Amino acid sequence: MHRYGDEVAAIARPLVDEGDLDILIDRIGSARVVMIGEASHGTHEYYEWRSALTRRLIAERGFSFVAVEGDWPDCERVDATVRGGSARPEEALKGYERWPTWMWANEEVADFALWLRAFNLNNGRGAGFHGLDVYSLWESMRQILTWLREHDPAQVPAALAAYRCFEPFAEDPHAYAWATRFVNACCEDDVVRMLIDLRGRDLAVWQNAEVVAGAEHYYRSMIAGGPASWNIRDRHMDATLARLLDHYGDGAQAVVWAHNTHVGDANATDQAAHGEVTIGSLARERYGADQVALVGFGSYRGTVIAGRDWGSPMEVMPVPPGRSGSLEEILHAEAPPRALFVFPPIADRPDFLVDPLSHRAIGVVYRPERDNWANYVPSVLGDRYDAFLWFDETSAVRPLHPFHIDAREPETYPSGV
Repeated sequence: MHRYGDEVAAIARPLVDEGDLDILIDRIGSARVVMIGEASHGTHEYYEWRSALTRRLIAERGFSFVAVEGDWPDCERVDATVRGGSARPEEALKGYERWPTWMWANEEVADFALWLRAFNLNNGRGAGFHGLDVYSLWESMRQILTWLREHDPAQVPAALAAYRCFEPFAEDPHAYAWATRFVNACCEDDVVRMLIDLRGRDLAVWQNAEVVAGAEHYYRSMIAGGPASWNIRDRHMDATLARLLDHYGDGAQAVVWAHNTHVGDANATDQAAHGEVTIGSLARERYGADQVALVGFGSYRGTVIAGRDWGSPMEVMPVPPGRSGSLEEILHAEAPPRALFVFPPIADRPDFLVDPLSHRAIGVVYRPERDNWANYVPSVLGDRYDAFLWFDETSAVRPLHPFHIDAREPETYPSGV
């Protein structure tokens, strides 16, 4: 038995069906924000159980919307379908064309979106599905222009000026990013002027303007390296979440879906030492820790969908056993094959929740042969999350269109998460 064996056994609860989530639902209580993570962007069990918890939060606790680590325009099309639009959710999800397409265009998300559509229609609800991320610069610009031409033609010139500033780069963020470093090609002033004009308008056009501003800043900062681009992205997602909660009104509650490296509290990992924030740490600061529940995921071995390089063909890859001394190795030895951990108060936490342990994180770019040294984040588990779902063996997510490749987006910092 591992030295943490008795501690793990004392708080592990077998996870067989959705009813086993009761203890976690009780722990969430009246929290305003529940962030549900994943240890990869391509694992079936993470999507399946994240959906199961979210269904219960919407149906039983009245949560208002789901906000995901995805692009605003793509998710806006899905949102229209779950509110009863003529298109089907799976059709909207197939419209996710930016690599990695499988991250949201998969059968697991389609199943959830179909459930959400039926729930809204049957209960007279308007629970939404929104994107938090910052990448859709050109698509957001086009949506702004389309909206303004119909609703406010007087503002079209300012938007066109911003759009034309980006035109020479042919929708290639690499080209724009490098141009800002070596020549005087920055579009920041045009974007800021447009954003000022559009703030406080229709939510969709306002958010698209925020995306354009955030993306311009993100791509410009990526070339310099360091934590700046990571923080721009997570602060953008944090601000978008706050904007959505305001839009839904008093008493609104949000479920967030993102990678563990965004959901978990940066202060419980080496991310904080590197100067990084996360949407989890920002949410605890903004709303108070008692109003935020952070839920992590992990597994020991299995298969995953990922690419070997940014923009390369997706593959079903093996996930090797967790490395020696890792959280994954400990839970493999001591926890049930599927288990739920809801963490006790700080004073009552066992050592495995307070000792720093390496915890695996797999991005959309993954090389299994490097797993033993390249994919682990030192973590104080009990501070990083409020609860943790464990799966000893996992399987790859089921993509809707696995062979579409679009490598125009620059790799996220770090490692595609």
